Amino acid sequence: MDIIRLADIRGYGYVGALPEEQVLGQWFAVNVTLMLDLAAAGQSDRLEDTLNYCSVVETVQHLIQTSKFALLEKLASAIADALLQTHSAETPIHQVTIALTKLTPPIPHFSGQVTVEITRQPCDA
Repeated sequence: MDIIRLADIRGYGYVGALPEEQVLGQWFAVNVTLMLDLAAAGQSDRLEDTLNYCSVVETVQHLIQTSKFALLEKLASAIADALLQTHSAETPIHQVTIALTKLTPPIPHFSGQVTVEITRQPCDA
């Protein structure tokens, strides 16, 4: 199986358990790992034989910007589901891993980041 990785897709969104997070928003970063068969593209050198990763970035950014969930887990699942559903026709994705990071979580005395990582396959969707 082959892999396409997209790192550090950024978006400003409104996901969080605190009411302020739902109103003020914050920055998120997403790493996407897609497992799929790239043999046809490797032979043909044609864009139509591979996954359009520009549309993957657009899908991720759109979901970050428009979703209002309490949990990172829900947003990560929504991203995985959307990628598995919307991109299965062009080049089937066999597995997707989403690492969703809240860059500045509102946790007292904590200056780090929080990341949720999930892996899904089409049958999980």
